[in-house]
Amino acid sequence: MNENKITAITAGNFEQEVLKSSMPVLVDFWAPWCGPCRMLAPVIDEIAGEFQGKVKVGKANVDEEGELAARFRIMSIPTVIIFKGGQAAERIMGARSKEEYVEALRRVLR
Repeated sequence: MNENKITAITAGNFEQEVLKSSMPVLVDFWAPWCGPCRMLAPVIDEIAGEFQGKVKVGKANVDEEGELAARFRIMSIPTVIIFKGGQAAERIMGARSKEEYVEALRRVLR
């Protein structure tokens, strides 16, 4: 995880980092034991670099943040939710191509 560009999202910082963010926030709900999550990690890193300054990128470990996973009804991982203005604007379940995440971000940034 690129520490400079990706924020660890927790129940404790969720409101400040996500809901009150002045820019859209992509949150990757993942777990270390999840193979597809590990495959998605480099894509999330790339997106964090490419959208730096336009989109905040965070990762929430569902094993450690069960409260957040329950709050957003995360039934399978990876699940990526893009928040804008404190609201979930896009939700992508399962590991997808980088282009699908980029397109979702572009829709939110319009």
